[in-house]
Amino acid sequence: MKRAVRYICLVVGAVSLVLGVIGMFLPMWPTTPFLLLAAACFVRSSERLYTWLIEHERLGCYVRDYMSGRGIPRRAKVVALGTMWVTSQASWMVIMAHVGVRGWTVGYAVLLFVVAIAVHYYIGYHIPTREACSEELPEAEG
Repeated sequence: MKRAVRYICLVVGAVSLVLGVIGMFLPMWPTTPFLLLAAACFVRSSERLYTWLIEHERLGCYVRDYMSGRGIPRRAKVVALGTMWVTSQASWMVIMAHVGVRGWTVGYAVLLFVVAIAVHYYIGYHIPTREACSEELPEAEG
């Protein structure tokens, strides 16, 4: 049974890693949650892959900084918040262009705006900001 769980964690970790990398290029597709899931799976299935992910030049900082409580790099915050605002407004404009002004479309626009403000406030003011990725590497757990 332990062997099966290990392989399942390995597969889920690999899929999460791919989804996290895709998130670096697609707007509104998360990166950090997928990379955190990959790290959690790799720590249970492959010490080599976990170490590779944590020490990776581009991907490692997302996991290391989150795990240490140091926050998110400034550039990641700016990109995430900017993308959120652009895509939420584009979504609202597409709906209004195709459907027109109706009660539910106005409600949708208000909901989008309220959610965007809440996310902006949380990411902008509650999560610490880092200027760059940290240099310290955490010890491998497991």
